[in-house]
Amino acid sequence: MTETLIELTGLGKKFAEIRALTTVDAKIDGRIIGLLGPNGAGKSTLLKCLLGLIPFEGTARVLGLSATTHGAEIRDRVGYMPEQEAFLSGMSAVELCTYAGELSGLPRTEAMQRAHAALYYAGLEEKRYQPIDGYSTGMKQRVKLAQALVHDPELLFLDEPTNGLDPRSRDEMLNLITELPERRGCAIVLSTHLLPDVERVCDHAVIMHQGRVRFVGTVDELRGARGHDSELMVEVKAEPVKLAELLIAAGAKCTVTSPIQISVDLPPDATTELVFRHAHGAGLQIRGIEVRRESVEAGFLRVIGEAP
Repeated sequence: MTETLIELTGLGKKFAEIRALTTVDAKIDGRIIGLLGPNGAGKSTLLKCLLGLIPFEGTARVLGLSATTHGAEIRDRVGYMPEQEAFLSGMSAVELCTYAGELSGLPRTEAMQRAHAALYYAGLEEKRYQPIDGYSTGMKQRVKLAQALVHDPELLFLDEPTNGLDPRSRDEMLNLITELPERRGCAIVLSTHLLPDVERVCDHAVIMHQGRVRFVGTVDELRGARGHDSELMVEVKAEPVKLAELLIAAGAKCTVTSPIQISVDLPPDATTELVFRHAHGAGLQIRGIEVRRESVEAGFLRVIGEAP
């Protein structure tokens, strides 16, 4: 794909007197994109606008197509896993996924073949003929993922895919999501309020707050926005306290964070050469050195203005 995945210009959405989205402008690309924000930030509303499911103000393009005029074409190329349960009572997983395939325009035979393949990928091949009503929360989430995959989309919208899952099911779902771009050849927008999920699987992030986009970029940019070449994490083979004392005497600020690691703020105009020189002089072995970065959580709180 050469076009930008998603382009937004002046996107707005109002429900009665409630403004859900306010003048959203963004160009969004990536392999697995975390759409972040607290509940009520406008994430689900944005996804529905992009799919052409609800009217909105401004413009939105998905895979080069206008969501205002080409919603059906977008839905042919995009898979959608909604946050809420989305199946008819009494349906089996095969019936639901086949129906989803037919809705996307596939002939019934092909839709059924793809339904079996998608359910196998989602790990439900042994339960595929059972009614979804009796599924566990984790199994229902897998069915929603399978129906989103059945028509072989170029782009997936996953809305809170790990919501309500126990730790093991959450881990399995995140593993499936991580493999999707390579195994299925699609990009992913992962909408979630769970920051550890984004830190684990995403390479890009979009942060929403109060109906506005506050950040668009790579996860490394989000985590490294405060980082400077003088703010380091230094890993040593042994004796971190000894190296910290030497660096403090040379004007640095140091905190020993583990038996092998030191957080270092170098003095003005100093470089990593200072660290290596003092370590060599004391006979200490440096095993690793990198610019110190924030966690995704710290970057998120800074972006939305709630950093401590």
